[in-house]
Amino acid sequence: MTVDYNSKEYLTLVDKWWRAANYLSVGQMFLRDNPLLQEEVTADHVKLNPIGHWGTIGGQNFLYAHLNRIINKYNVNMFYIEGPGHGGQVMVTNSYLDGSYTERYPEFTQDIAGMKKLFKTFSFPGGIGSHAAPETPGSMHEGGELGYALSHATGAILDNPDVIAATVVGDGEAETGPLAAGWFSNVFINPVSDGAVLPILYLNGGKIANPTILARKSNEDLTKYFEGMGWKPYIVEGTDPEQVHPIMAKVLDEVIEEIQAIQAEARKGKAEDAKMPHWPMILYRTPKGWTGPEEVEGKTIQGSFRAHQVPIPVSGRNMEDIDLLINWLKSYGPEELFTENGELVDELKEFAPKGDHRMAMNPLTNGGNPKPLNMPNWKDYALEIGTPGSKDAQDMIEFGGFARDIVKENPENFRIFGPDETKSNRLNKVFEVTNRQWLEPISEKFDENMSASGRVIDSQLSEHQNQGFLEAYVLTGRHGFFASYESFFRTVDSMITQHFKWIRKSAKHSWRKPYQSLNLISASTVFQQDHNGYTHQDPGLLTHIGEKHGEYMRAYLPADTNSLLAVMDKAFRSENVINYVVTSKHPRPQFFTADEAEELVNEGLKVIDWASTVKDNEEPDVVIAAAGTEPNFEAIAAISYLVKAFPELKIRFVNVVDLFRLRSPEIDPRGLSDDEFDAIFTKDKPVFFAFHSYEGMLKDIFFTRHNHNLYAHGYRENGEITTPFDMRVLNELDRFHLSAHVADVVYGDKARDYVAEMKGKVQEHRDYVEEYGADMPEVEDWKWEDIK
Repeated sequence: MTVDYNSKEYLTLVDKWWRAANYLSVGQMFLRDNPLLQEEVTADHVKLNPIGHWGTIGGQNFLYAHLNRIINKYNVNMFYIEGPGHGGQVMVTNSYLDGSYTERYPEFTQDIAGMKKLFKTFSFPGGIGSHAAPETPGSMHEGGELGYALSHATGAILDNPDVIAATVVGDGEAETGPLAAGWFSNVFINPVSDGAVLPILYLNGGKIANPTILARKSNEDLTKYFEGMGWKPYIVEGTDPEQVHPIMAKVLDEVIEEIQAIQAEARKGKAEDAKMPHWPMILYRTPKGWTGPEEVEGKTIQGSFRAHQVPIPVSGRNMEDIDLLINWLKSYGPEELFTENGELVDELKEFAPKGDHRMAMNPLTNGGNPKPLNMPNWKDYALEIGTPGSKDAQDMIEFGGFARDIVKENPENFRIFGPDETKSNRLNKVFEVTNRQWLEPISEKFDENMSASGRVIDSQLSEHQNQGFLEAYVLTGRHGFFASYESFFRTVDSMITQHFKWIRKSAKHSWRKPYQSLNLISASTVFQQDHNGYTHQDPGLLTHIGEKHGEYMRAYLPADTNSLLAVMDKAFRSENVINYVVTSKHPRPQFFTADEAEELVNEGLKVIDWASTVKDNEEPDVVIAAAGTEPNFEAIAAISYLVKAFPELKIRFVNVVDLFRLRSPEIDPRGLSDDEFDAIFTKDKPVFFAFHSYEGMLKDIFFTRHNHNLYAHGYRENGEITTPFDMRVLNELDRFHLSAHVADVVYGDKARDYVAEMKGKVQEHRDYVEEYGADMPEVEDWKWEDIK
């Protein structure tokens, strides 16, 4: 039987679905019983504290209904990204209507009992939140995480050529910097090898208490703006559903056919020859709070900011205006949409897309179809180091060779992201096998390593955009990493928090697949940013992620190339965690063999025998520990000074790579037991810890342990434009301060002359730096000598 998807009869079905969705959405906000109003409504039926956001619900439900029509008509592979804040009912309601919610949660039956349960659970203690969250089928983007809808949509469709991300952008969300940056996503979408993003800018006019900027601009001005950004805008607007339904149907037909035509034409050729098309987008204007109350207590609701949250003052404690709620619910004609038992009427059951064509059941929104990486053996890239510290190398350059070959072996499911810093972070070798993906014009005279098809996306100077791309890329089953400067990772620490919350909440639901891990590399770090100065000196992301649940967070501080390679091999093989790796891009002494590096990464830390003066079972006088590239270097150098001055001093040196292994298992399930911790750090001997970041992290770690005899030397918020070694001196992380501190604590007055000598070294350094603008030869030329 041929279906006329543009007939008045079919659009009547679309309208009925929309009304059913609106009815359920309002019911979720207000009711906890009597879901179909089959009894007289009493205070016992109404929530005592209705919570939710109505403003975008009617408009988004309208879109969802029409997108269902498009899926049915064109058999497209589509999923829904809800950008506007707190529109949770949209995805909950529509997934309930099409049966997806019941498949995921069988207790929410598609009858009156299940409807009652659905109503009560929304924004209710022990229930679900008022936004698109991991609990909601079809969601892969946290509702209310304003600014990242387009970034997430684009990351999801990269290397997924047959999918369309229908992406609703709220006009309040559109005022954020990250979302404004998101409009550049079209520069990176290849019509041959990637899918498509269909942005729908929802201009409903109001935020929480103010008008929105874009909604006050004319269609003409908005069209000019988006055309200038490389998009092709279509306009859908109105307040009368009878008029807007056929307009939306016509426009969606046009944009879907245009997307398909763009892709069909481009796919006659090769991905590397593709040109940037003008992808369609929709400017969608309907009132905020559409179909809700128009006026309450003499104040305009529909179309104003007052529709944003709960638009009428009705609750189980305040039934004075209950007729407003009843009339509102009845305006949708629930008797035409549901049977007396609460089941959806047959014609609407038939209208719903089927199987995985339902947007709520699209596999991409649940981890995709992940394929494990074809991983080269990282030891093939390991360095032969000879005597520890005798050879210099640049860790990120060496890792770049490993990353290059991962790209080569995984041409369709591994990508590298970064904000214009891939070469700055010394990943040059990846460009031996791939280019940056870039669909704007390319200048042979000025540009390097750019083409329409590539595995690197780093040509937009936006941490938000690149973080968003990677998040969605791994949430949809692929692999990659994001490399940036350490201090500017702070720009996206809220995004990292939201991603952590997403994977943590998802893990509580058995139907959610585990996700590929989010891999973050900072390679221009606080103790390397000597030339850019204080603005570029901030290791605080370590502290930030240290506050999260340890099951999902990893903080790695590899000290050299081999330990970095071992870390990244482990990170790329992991699932459902955030791996944050702090490493070096500058020439550094290489200390650890491949076997030592493997043990360091597998165990998280290791007693380094060649830098210790005690045997395995011997009690030390002092423990010196290090976490980080420069801290490790300075700690080892300090040991060399101490051994010459105090040959009898019993030193145990510990290198820490996996920082959170030091935490108590009560805080982090991977943490060392007290016995394991004491065996390394002792119960009472002084521990001097050279640390890459803020010292408070270490103090927190040791607070729960037996040994509180900690002397931390980390970043103390002292920085400027200076030499690399002077950055360490400014924060007393250098070998002179560190060894003097050890000697003073262990020997007291007996070390007076040595402490004075080290203070003299600091002054000598200061004089030399101020005279020559470089580090003195004693520092530059220092090499490790065997202390055994």
